[in-house]
Amino acid sequence: MTAEMVAPAWMHEQITAEQYDSWSEEQCAGIEIVDGMVVVSPSASKRHNRLARILANALESAAGPDWNADTDFDVRLRDVPLTNRRPDVVVYRADTIDVTPTRPEHVLLVAEVVSPGSETTDRIVKADQYARAGIAFYWRIEQAATGVPLVYTYVLDPAAGIYRDGEVFTGVVKVAAPFPVEIDLGTI
Repeated sequence: MTAEMVAPAWMHEQITAEQYDSWSEEQCAGIEIVDGMVVVSPSASKRHNRLARILANALESAAGPDWNADTDFDVRLRDVPLTNRRPDVVVYRADTIDVTPTRPEHVLLVAEVVSPGSETTDRIVKADQYARAGIAFYWRIEQAATGVPLVYTYVLDPAAGIYRDGEVFTGVVKVAAPFPVEIDLGTI
């Protein structure tokens, strides 16, 4: 069996920003590009998607008119080699809604919901990539066995180019400025 029989040729070649930008939304759905290579993630669970949606809705409500919060949203971290990530939740400037691709300077916060199989990527790899891109806040949500999620917050230290530990929340998240709101994630 050849690689072409398992996956299309474009999954074995380095992708440029121009190629990716020419693809349809359907071709881009469910994939990320890391160092020019296509990365396909398994479908997220209903619990994972629900948690991301609850968080996005709460952040959207808290953000006011200057910020939007969305799920299933590409962020172009680097053009060469192309690195496009699709965080579970993205908070970005409302006035950039039509700017494509969305760049790190448009983004205030990214959040990743950790699922089985994504632990190392969400805890280490993506955090490092988001920090190097200059995104001010990173949240990692762990789905605890109790059903009450744990939210780990990180704040970018721009001088060092790394995230510093923020607070850890269980269930209820008291969001600091610019999001003055409590988010009750409850039992998911």
